[in-house]
Amino acid sequence: MATTPQHCPGFEQFKNLKTFTCKCPDCSASKEIFSDEFDKPHKCDSCGKEIDFTQCKLDAGS
Repeated sequence: MATTPQHCPGFEQFKNLKTFTCKCPDCSASKEIFSDEFDKPHKCDSCGKEIDFTQCKLDAGS
């Protein structure tokens, strides 16, 4: 008898991801990214300016 998985397929590869939160330097809106996206360019969802993620902090709850 097969058992039902307790989580979605592929979960294992993402369970160690961390969440980072940055504030846009122009409009101060918060932007959240995952650690595997840290080296990709990101733009503010509010004003569209590029965000410098070297200024991010790691979320304590992640």
